[in-house]
Amino acid sequence: MRTALIAAMLLAAAASGSAQTYATTIPSNHPAIRYAETPSDDAASRLARQLEAGARRLTVRDDSYLPDLLSALQIPVDSQALVFSKTSFQAGKISPRNPRAIYFNDEVAVGWVRGGNGIEIAALDPRQGISFYTLATTPTEKPQIVRRQECLHCHQGSATLGVPGIFVGSVYPDASGMPSRDAAIITDHSTPFADRWGGWYVNAKKGQQQDRSNTFATDPVAPRLLDTIGKRNLLDLTRQFSPTGYLSPVSDIVALLTFEHQTKMTNLLIRAGWEYRTSGRIAIDAAADYMLFAGEAPLTEPVEGASSFASSFAARGPCDSQGRSLRQFDLKTRLFRYPLSYMIYSAAFDGLPDTVRASLYQRLYQRLTAAGAGPKIPALDVDTKRALVEIARQTKTNLPDFWKAEN
Repeated sequence: MRTALIAAMLLAAAASGSAQTYATTIPSNHPAIRYAETPSDDAASRLARQLEAGARRLTVRDDSYLPDLLSALQIPVDSQALVFSKTSFQAGKISPRNPRAIYFNDEVAVGWVRGGNGIEIAALDPRQGISFYTLATTPTEKPQIVRRQECLHCHQGSATLGVPGIFVGSVYPDASGMPSRDAAIITDHSTPFADRWGGWYVNAKKGQQQDRSNTFATDPVAPRLLDTIGKRNLLDLTRQFSPTGYLSPVSDIVALLTFEHQTKMTNLLIRAGWEYRTSGRIAIDAAADYMLFAGEAPLTEPVEGASSFASSFAARGPCDSQGRSLRQFDLKTRLFRYPLSYMIYSAAFDGLPDTVRASLYQRLYQRLTAAGAGPKIPALDVDTKRALVEIARQTKTNLPDFWKAEN
């Protein structure tokens, strides 16, 4: 009950205290959706079936299933981000001295709490949205990954665009990690730096750009007054908490920036698919805008992370004949060098209903050609737009023929 209350506080504040617009919830029990009744097809459910059949085992390493679980789900350790606000179902075990570790790839996110009762898994079913699971931490002969429908109480609502999804929140935490009742927001690539990462640890070099990370309010009378002295541009977090038991002592800013973009992008794609299936409505404007980083908050100074994430993420490609990739970071004035979301390669994109995906391709192409120039993407110059079309043309499979024609 306490955890649900904390999540409700975060979501209610986010929906009312921000300039962002939140969509109404699409009923998960709609006949065209049947979320609870439909078996999920995602990386976690596939691994669960392998474990049940004995075709795969999870090995305990360093007293935890976590390393082998990440390996089985192909999630890199350098994606680790650390959150210390009490905004998880394991809130009672989370604090600035015991942050929750988040790991992710394009389709799965894993949450782990030192001393916790279970490892949390959120995995993308390209048709049904995000499904939620837990893996008990107690070693057993046959560990089970169990689907959790109750997670929708917090993970389907205004913060997730009305579909099952995940999100990054920013709060004003106190010294225990408890978030203030107000000023919580859901963050994405459009959120100003000053409002990001309250309740998170962040390793970074980011100059004078200020945010809410690495700190908490020490005066109950002033819950928005964060003690920021000595907390900016931290490259070492070991004074904040003991890293014993964690796979890495780092909470990388580039990983967190990427995760913020990805969570909103995934929710938008799932929303577009659900709207079409439940109402026949093709609603792709928001997804097209976001895929082209419309409204992205600019970096006023260069940003540098503290792990290998930036290089390993970029290395996953794919690259065109000139070595260009949608995964290459800029980190000087914006997040990515080529601002067309790498989620165009994702199962969420490919899993859209054919009509919706075709419309989204058409809208993206319009906005990347002379005919599509306009206020929606004012930051993209002609050369950048041309580069985005060329990269997609060479790296995205099943691209419509009109993308392949030379302009």
